Order: sequence, then C-alpha cells, then structure tokens
Amino acid sequence: MADSRGRVVVIGGGIGGLTSAALLAANGLDVVLLERAPRVGGKIREVVLGDRRVDVGPTVLTMRWVFDEIFASLGLRFGDHVPLRRAETLARHAWPDGSTLDLFADEGRTADAIGALAGAREADGYRRFCRYAREIYEVVEAPFLRAERPTFKTMLSTASSLGLGGMRKIDGHRTLHRALGDFFADARLVQLFGRYATYCGSSPYLAPATLSVIAHVEREGLWLPEGGMGRVAEALAAAAARAGATLRCSAHVAAIEEGRGRATGVVLEGGERIEADVIVLNADPAALGIGLFGQRAARKAPGSEPRSLSAVTWALVAEASGFPLLRHNVFFSGDYEAEFRALFDRSELPRDATIYVCAEDRGDAPSPEPGGAAAGARPGAGERLFFIVNAPATGDKHTPSSTEIHEWEQRVFQQLQRFGLSLRSTGPSPVATTPADFERLFPATGGALYGPVSHGWNSTFARPASRSKLPGLYFAGGSAHPGAGVPMAALSGRLAARSVMEDLASTSRSRAAATPGGTWTR
Repeated sequence: MADSRGRVVVIGGGIGGLTSAALLAANGLDVVLLERAPRVGGKIREVVLGDRRVDVGPTVLTMRWVFDEIFASLGLRFGDHVPLRRAETLARHAWPDGSTLDLFADEGRTADAIGALAGAREADGYRRFCRYAREIYEVVEAPFLRAERPTFKTMLSTASSLGLGGMRKIDGHRTLHRALGDFFADARLVQLFGRYATYCGSSPYLAPATLSVIAHVEREGLWLPEGGMGRVAEALAAAAARAGATLRCSAHVAAIEEGRGRATGVVLEGGERIEADVIVLNADPAALGIGLFGQRAARKAPGSEPRSLSAVTWALVAEASGFPLLRHNVFFSGDYEAEFRALFDRSELPRDATIYVCAEDRGDAPSPEPGGAAAGARPGAGERLFFIVNAPATGDKHTPSSTEIHEWEQRVFQQLQRFGLSLRSTGPSPVATTPADFERLFPATGGALYGPVSHGWNSTFARPASRSKLPGLYFAGGSAHPGAGVPMAALSGRLAARSVMEDLASTSRSRAAATPGGTWTR
C-alpha cells in the first residue's frame, strides 16, 4: 500500500469530479479518480448511430469564464484545448398557433423580433427584463456562484452588505411565472421565458424568480464546442492527468470507509482498498444516503430533498423537412400549466409536451431553402437529431415497456408533424433514454438530472455544501452547491478543491508532491 499522505480519491468522473481532480493534483496532492463507466464525462454523454456520434446530454456551454479561469489556474488556455464557436442565435421557438420567434445573443435583434411578433410594448418589456436579469446576476455572482453554499448566517451577512435594495433585486420571494407578468402580457413570451426554470429541472410556477438570471447567462454567451460537448470532459481529463492525477475508468466504488470519525478510503467492487486522507464524491448524495457507498457512510449523508425533473430523450439520424430547423429549437405545448401539473402533481409524462430539438449538424442560420438539408449533413445520409421532453423522476419506481416507449415516440413525433416538421429515418432505429435508464446511469436519483428541485425561496439551502458531515468527505457535482448545469458543476468541483486545500492547511497535514504526468486508463 502506497503512502496515503496527501492522497485524494475522487469518486466519479463528471465535470465536478474532473475539475476537483485537476485542481487538487495541480496543488501537489496524490489524486486518484475512479469512474465506474467506461469513460469520463458524467451526464455529458454520446451515443453512436452507425458511424455518427450524437451528443445526448448537455448541448451547449454557457459561463465560459468558469472554464477559462479553471484552465488558467492549471497554466493552460481553455480555447487551445476546446475550440469554441459562439452562437449568435440562441434558439428558435414555435407555438401551436403557428407563430415562431428566434432569440439572439444581441439584445436589440431579439427586441426587434419580439416587436414583430407581439408589438412594441412587449419589446420594451423584454429590454426591461434583460436589465432585471442582469441585476440579479450582478448581485448573486460573488456571494452565491463563487462562494461556499450560503447559510442563514452568511445570508444575513450578505443581506447587510447588499442592503435592502440588493436583496430585493434577487427576487427570491416570487415565482418566476409571477415575476414575468411584470414584463410581458403576451402568454407566449411568459411561456418562453418561464422555460428557464426547466434548466434546473423545475416548474416556473414554483421556482423562484431568481432563476431569471439564466436568461442573462445564456445571452452573455452560448458556446458550441467543436466536436461536441464530450470534448470539454476530455480536455478536463487530459488536464488532470497532465497535472499528475491518475484516472481509472470502469472502477466501481462499493464503499467509503470510515475510521476515527473521518473518511479513510474506499473499497472497489472487486475488493481492492485505496486509503486516502480526502474523498471527493462526484455523485448524487442520495446514493450515499441509501447505502450505495456502505451503511457507515450513509449515516453522515445529507437529508433527502424533492427531486428535479428527469427526461425522455431520443437520438436519431434522419432527413428533416418542412419546419426550418436551426441548431436549437423549442416546440411549446398548448397548455404550459397543465404540462407541469402532469409532471409534478401526477408524476406522469404530459400528453402535450414541450419538445426540445437539437439539430447537431446545423448552425445559427436556416438552410438556404425552407426545410432544406442541414449544411453539415451528408447528402442522402440525414442529419443528427436529439429530442428531449421533460419527465418525472420516477425511474426507480417504474421501468417503461418497449410498447410504452414506442407510444411516447409516436406521440412526440406526431406532435412535431403538427408544427410542420417531417422526419424520415436514414440510420439505425432511434436510441431512447428514459428516467429508468438515467436511474441506472446515476443511481438513487430516480433519473433526476438536476439534483434537488429548485422550488421556493429556500431552495438555495437544499443543495449540499462541499463539506459533508463526515470529515474528509466532500461533495462535487450538479447535485451540490451551486447547482445543475455544466459550468455550475465545474464551480462545485472548484469549491470542493478549495475546501480540501483549506482544511488540509488548517490541520497542517503533510502533503506529498505528485510526479507530473499522470495516467488515464479506460
């Protein structure tokens, strides 16, 4: 057994775990990352259809500054390792009445488009909404996004420093849906901007208005990584290995060991033991709570919280015609409130669902001819398409039959036909992923993709902080503070690494320097 002084075990190779591993290795610690899947990335996933790779997780990158800062702290430039293109058109939106609206990164272009759709008063409302969302971001960035999870004590301190006006700007006491009524009278626009709650797997009728900040973040920069989102995970993994970390895939941790009141190491499924001073858990803490990492560690798990949404997704290669797709497209349901009642009140897939379509071979502008082939598609070979509908996180309670999945697929594709979008498959059968599949990939979640649901003013306190109740055990990932999404998971990994270094320094633990140049096994 190697000397474990300064040894860190990171469980899970999602973005949070990879970030922690890279930063801790760069600080001279002996880091071993253990990922049970054959490759790193976590919720950043791909499927192969024939000879085509399709992104089936996050499809864009926001808050690029997070990765610029992380790579800079590693002595690297993010853009050198992940070539990025900024999207000028954020998404194309369509409603059952036949109306459409494109959102742009440029505020003026979007205001003009809203004016053409709904009139000058709504365009002015959009400009006011942009100012409102920007002010929220400016208030929450330092005390929330960049800092440890707030407590009531630190919130009081923050309130004192911000003043009453600053706290009011956060607007956490109202729901997102209610706040949007201050800016828009057109129900379509309330529905469109209410959709930002789903970026956290939540309902706009229950989530705090603070989530309006997502609109600002998206408009500030929507980035498309060349080669897909998997390149972000690969670049972080390579950076971690370069800093001295050892990355082991297909390594399933069966238990977290505890001794003398602190985490002392892990046991792998095959019986191998790895001692450690520090463990960073890049998995949903719910898995800890139900004993998937051993009963002793389960006693120190945070309390369970209501789950966020899951999804049903389909990946396919097809020829698309009729509706002029862009890279990102949203087809709204006819009754948004009924859609969320089905999801949260009845825990069922809505019959009339909002559908997101990512046309991965397309760019910001429509094809030269309406309904024409995507610029990046091969002639006659079709284009890569990824479809998402929100679903309840019931994957640990119900596994749908192939008949159910087929019925869902037919319902969704028929709904798209009503919008004018026709699809002709040119590749293998569509690959569907259900909440039950997500539960198998991310155990103890029921398939929830965003950790605890963000409902109510106190949802800020629902996510675990980086420090757990068990000394030596830390949390990272989208289920921990500051929240879900690729950049937020990276921030959680950075916060975990910072907490580890602060705690090691405060106890004056000796640390062995790692040898530059780690390994990465698949």
